[in-house]
Formats: sequence, structure tokens, C-alpha cells
Amino acid sequence: MQPLPTDADLLAYADELLAADEAAAIEEQLRETSGLRQRLAMLLKQRDQGGHSLGEVWRRQRLSCPSRSELGTYLLGAMDADAAEYVEFHLHTIGCSICAANLADLQERQASDATGATPERESRRQRYFESSAGRLSSERE
Repeated sequence: MQPLPTDADLLAYADELLAADEAAAIEEQLRETSGLRQRLAMLLKQRDQGGHSLGEVWRRQRLSCPSRSELGTYLLGAMDADAAEYVEFHLHTIGCSICAANLADLQERQASDATGATPERESRRQRYFESSAGRLSSERE
């Protein structure tokens, strides 16, 4: 059996800031242990009642997360080496799921901009083609 998570781990779980495997392990423990569920509820209640530590403000405001524009600069390879090293550390070592999602979104947009095709454009193009395919062949005959 795994050791019980710390208060910081439980709050990070509640804020969805843990890596997927860590979150899954805590979720499994929460399902099995009513005392742990009560502890999480108490922690959330305390936090919502205005208990603000410097660390909590730092995590909630995501002060260590790079901005979306900084992630875009990183993706383009235009970031200086020290800053790029920090972004890599933040994404891969810390495993920030929010920044990873932002980066994935930026990568998807970059790929669609490169091809000029977005899911909306492709869907619209397909509908136009399907609605006119029969008419084009009958007009030529």
C-alpha cells in the first residue's frame, strides 16, 4: 500500500496540478479511504475560508508558469537558452499539466497554420464538395 499523500499533494490533486499517474494514485486512495476524503474536504474548506500562505498564492496564481506568449516563443525556438531550459524543466520535470496543455494547443495551431487547414475549414470544404458533386457531373453531360 502506498503512503498517504501530504496535505500539499491533496491540494495539488484538487487543483489538477499533478502528473496523471500521481493524480490517479491519489484518486484511488481517496476512493478507498474515507478518512482521506474527509481530510481533503477539511483542507478545501480551510483554504476557501481565506487561509492564504505565500506558497498557496504562488500555486493558485501559477506564478512559476510561463505565459502563453512565452510558450509560443519557446515553440518557435526563439527563446534564449536559460529561459528555454526553465520551460523544459517546468514542462518535463515539474510536469505542469496546464502548461503542457497550452503548449499542445499552440503546437496544434502551428500545424494547422502551416497547412492552412483547420478542422472547421476542412468540414466546410467537405460539405461544399458533397453538396455540389452531383450537380457538377450532371451539368457537364
